[in-house]
Amino acid sequence: MQLYAERPMRRTAQLVSDLLAVLLVVFAVWLGTSVYDQVLKLRAPGAGLVDAGTGLRGTFDSAADTADRIPLVGGALAKALHGGSNVGTQLTDAGRWQIESVENLAWWLAAVIIVLPVLALVVTWLPLRWHFTRRATAAARLRALGDDGLDLLALRALATQPLHRLASVGEVANGWRERDRDVIEKLAGHELARHGLAP
Repeated sequence: MQLYAERPMRRTAQLVSDLLAVLLVVFAVWLGTSVYDQVLKLRAPGAGLVDAGTGLRGTFDSAADTADRIPLVGGALAKALHGGSNVGTQLTDAGRWQIESVENLAWWLAAVIIVLPVLALVVTWLPLRWHFTRRATAAARLRALGDDGLDLLALRALATQPLHRLASVGEVANGWRERDRDVIEKLAGHELARHGLAP
């Protein structure tokens, strides 16, 4: 499998693009986890509500239990104090809801920050690299076949190379018909160069 070009300039460009892709993924993961950690700090007010609600509920429940022992008015007073306990429960529920909302927000923000760059790479960079690898591997296999492979590469060059490049080969039509090895090798060399391979 031909992952990189054999020509130095193209191989360098490919290595740089691969390095940039890896750095982009690493940066996206770092940024996503940093945002996640920072957003999670917003749970503090919710945690404060949970603590305050739990303490308030405990205080009112304790006072209601104590008031229940008072003769005559103890039952009514305990009932009123249990109403305050319900407020503590509502505070606790509100705090838990806020904590859960902040955790969901942190998770979704981190996911979006990580997924968008990775998705952009999957849509742009990855298909280009895969396309190069497939074509370069096929061209390298043809080159390895020797003369038969060079003939196929030269024929492909005749079909796909720009006219100005074909004109630089010289007597292309006569050289091709007469099976001139120099012309075939030059044509095959142009096709191999298009795929980043050396002749």
